[in-house]
Amino acid sequence: MLTQPPLPISRTHLPGGMERLHPDIWRASQLAQDNHAILSSGYVTLNKELPNGGWPLGQLIEILVAQAATTEIKLLLPALRNLGSRPVALLAPPHIPLACAYQTEASMNIPLLWVASAKHIDSLWAAEQILKNGSCGALLFWQTQIKTEALRRLHLIAQKSQTLFVVIRPLQAAQSPSPAVLRLALKPQASGIQVDILKRRGAVSDTPLFLYLNNHPYLTLRSTEYTHPDKINRFGQDVDFLSDLKNDLSKEAAKDLLSSAGIK
Repeated sequence: MLTQPPLPISRTHLPGGMERLHPDIWRASQLAQDNHAILSSGYVTLNKELPNGGWPLGQLIEILVAQAATTEIKLLLPALRNLGSRPVALLAPPHIPLACAYQTEASMNIPLLWVASAKHIDSLWAAEQILKNGSCGALLFWQTQIKTEALRRLHLIAQKSQTLFVVIRPLQAAQSPSPAVLRLALKPQASGIQVDILKRRGAVSDTPLFLYLNNHPYLTLRSTEYTHPDKINRFGQDVDFLSDLKNDLSKEAAKDLLSSAGIK
């Protein structure tokens, strides 16, 4: 009877610092920590759940939404503010971008590059050229139907850049395989966004995150109904309502709330 010889000790008992052997090795119970460049998401809660503590640069990120152009820009806006003078490329967005509204939201002059194409193959070509050129700080690419092979090709090209590369797809795409290193599903909530981390380098995320959004329409409505001006902060928001909401959140989410709402 043939038996398999025992494995060498170096393969059966890896040292405690095995994750330091190679940047692409990590423990299943931990978030991956490597040398890839990142850009802070702008949310304390989210950063703690992302490998290396931010959006990976030069890597494919997928954001899945129920309806395009509703939550993805709000989620990414804090990071886009930190790109400096590098433009943000909007490729095949579902609607014509309203530049003045975007600049108001961003509260600073961020150059925008809007690329519209009539054919899917033209959009893929444009995405490749933007990533190869490397002059754009971020590429946001809206796609309803894209093959895994095309995503893999774009991911390989993106790895030679320092671009924040995000593909926005429908929620149904969660059932399809993807080479993305990070996949998030977004769902709008009354006062922010629910974020489900579907894929990341590291431990599986079972608990959805809640991110408070400043200037959310629901908060604006509540603040305009409030009758005491001394209870309205400098952002025009109901301080008492925000305080009640803060008590229902985790400590990390509360920090995001305080930071974005300007409450100390």
